[in-house]
Order: sequence, then C-alpha cells, then structure tokens
Amino acid sequence: MIDPVEARELLADRLREAEQRLAGTSAERAAVVDASRDSNADDEHDPEGATIAYERGMLDVLAGRLRQTLADLAVAERRLAAGEYQVCERCGGTIADDRLRALPTVRTCRACAGRTR
Repeated sequence: MIDPVEARELLADRLREAEQRLAGTSAERAAVVDASRDSNADDEHDPEGATIAYERGMLDVLAGRLRQTLADLAVAERRLAAGEYQVCERCGGTIADDRLRALPTVRTCRACAGRTR
C-alpha cells in the first residue's frame, strides 16, 4: 500500500505544478489579448499563421484542463483523508501503487479503467 505521506507529497507536487501552469497560461492569454488590442491586424485572414482567436481558444482549453486537474486533485485529497485513496470506485479493489504514482488522481484500478461502462 502506498504510504499516506507519500500520497500527500505526490498530490502536493501535482497541485503546485498545475497551479503554476495555470498561472502561466492565464498570463499568456492576457498577453495575447493585450497585444491584439493594440493591433489592427485582420487575424481572420492572416496568412502567416494561427489567428489570435485560435490562440485564445487553445489557451482557454488548456486552462480548462488545468482547472479540471485542480478539481481532480481536490477529490484525490478528500479520498486520501477518508482512507479511500487506494480503493477503486468501481469494484472496490485496490489501485496499484505504481498506477497511483504515475497518475495520483486516478480513481479506478487497471482492470476497471479498461472496461466500458
């Protein structure tokens, strides 16, 4: 069984990483928006590459994924506090240590992860 202290450290590391990436993504999006305000470029017909709207959209998707990661981490922390961190939500079996180390927010064992609903 994975040690609760190790699990807390894994979750804390992932939390710091996700928060830093979200802050960077938010700053990058703000920079794109600010740069586009001062430009009169026709970004929809720019032959040089991606449009400003596309860049904003991609950054929004990335930020959304990072916010989901933060939510998943909060669930994992609650599961850890409740003593359910290593328990598969589908079958009640044990989630392998190596799986949790690789994916600290996972909530199913390997067998259940491979099954369709």
